[in-house]
Amino acid sequence: MRERSFRSVWLSDLHLGNADCRALWLLDFLDACTCEQLYLVGDVLDLWEMDRRGRWPATHGRVLAKLIALAAAGTRVVWLPGNHDEALRAHHGLRFGGVELLPEAIHETADGRKLWVVHGDGFDDAARGGRLTTLIGDHAYDLALFLNRWSRRLRRLCGLPYRSLALDLKTRIGPAARAIGRYERAAAHEAARREVDGIVCGHIHKPELRTIDGTLYANCGDWIESCTALVEHADGRLQVLHWADEARVTHVDVLDFPRAAAAVPAAAAMAGRLG
Repeated sequence: MRERSFRSVWLSDLHLGNADCRALWLLDFLDACTCEQLYLVGDVLDLWEMDRRGRWPATHGRVLAKLIALAAAGTRVVWLPGNHDEALRAHHGLRFGGVELLPEAIHETADGRKLWVVHGDGFDDAARGGRLTTLIGDHAYDLALFLNRWSRRLRRLCGLPYRSLALDLKTRIGPAARAIGRYERAAAHEAARREVDGIVCGHIHKPELRTIDGTLYANCGDWIESCTALVEHADGRLQVLHWADEARVTHVDVLDFPRAAAAVPAAAAMAGRLG
């Protein structure tokens, strides 16, 4: 895989410390890509799972070391803690190893759009759930991840590419799908209220890139189920990369987002049209 260079990269919900974290795929992504600024959009550490099970695989330590090395090498690395690593929220404004801890951020794209970057657990009330797993229930979500592990192994044995069964189940179960829709609309409407062009968040483990009532909604996904990243190219173009690694062959599925649909109002007015 040749190196890919981006202006900005957003990663969310790595869940280091959780046995379901796809750390090797994440390392593959970090080794294959470079960027000027890297946003870690919450739940980088899964302190809940670590407290419950006390796991810390060596590969997860390698991911953390890689992130610190990127900061030391000149990449701006910003960590916006989420609900699973919320203990770090008490240390906003501090730096460690060159990594900045911030509660949220405003990112300006190369083509002038202002994006509010935040983990997104603050929208849980709108989705009628306290946290991600309550969208379909704690036990049901654990079962979905268990089935996802075995589905991944079976698909690998059959020579099939990776597909997240957990994500499929979550988006096809009626109550969960409706809760996700409410979450996405609440996030986009709050971004509009703040008079920015869009929002970048994570939290619900569902990658997305679209407009909602004229506001850009971007969710960078996760590294348990979807293995995705949101990236910005040098011209401001945004994409979601689906990154899965089977038999050491990296598969990249690039979903282009129509920039015209998210053009800032001023630019649209000057052009007299979108695009």
